[in-house]
Amino acid sequence: MRENIVRKAAELFLNLGFKSVTMDDIAQEMGISKKTIYVHFANKTKLVEAVTFELFEIICDGIDGICEASNNPIEELYDIKMFVMHHLKDEKSSPQFQLKKYYPKIYEVLKLKQFEKMHDSVKDSLKNGVDTGLFRSNINIDFISRMYFNGMTGIKDNSIFPQNIYNMNYLMESYLEYHLRAIVTEKGLETLNKFITSNQS
Repeated sequence: MRENIVRKAAELFLNLGFKSVTMDDIAQEMGISKKTIYVHFANKTKLVEAVTFELFEIICDGIDGICEASNNPIEELYDIKMFVMHHLKDEKSSPQFQLKKYYPKIYEVLKLKQFEKMHDSVKDSLKNGVDTGLFRSNINIDFISRMYFNGMTGIKDNSIFPQNIYNMNYLMESYLEYHLRAIVTEKGLETLNKFITSNQS
């Protein structure tokens, strides 16, 4: 039952927002009593925390799978973007922004976990790109990895990139291209341009 509650809550939170979905809404959607939810979660904050970290683990597992199966680090970044967007429902409800606003403690823990995961993953990807001649050999891998995380986090700030002007898919595509064009070699640029041309979204 606990897993079912987390799954349904995740779906509602991602579609409608952490703030607007109540415990009553979740109980009604599942056809159970609110008391049943409280057997597993003392309050809404505990449920939000469980949903957040469950989603994080699912996304981490997916990213690991993509990295293992990837043809090259350029396609890998785009595949990861598609996977994350799918699991976060295209971030329609600005989940990161809402977490930061209404559940700041959960947000801070999640941000640290995300940084640790992404920092390692991106460093490996950058090293692979350098080794295969797609990325410039003189890039500072640690610095670029931190900048990438900072940018990916930054584009989710609704006060800087309002959703009525920019949708999340556009922001992520544009940021990925911006990031890659700064570090590719001529060979990498050729691969990037080919990939963008054949995958116009």
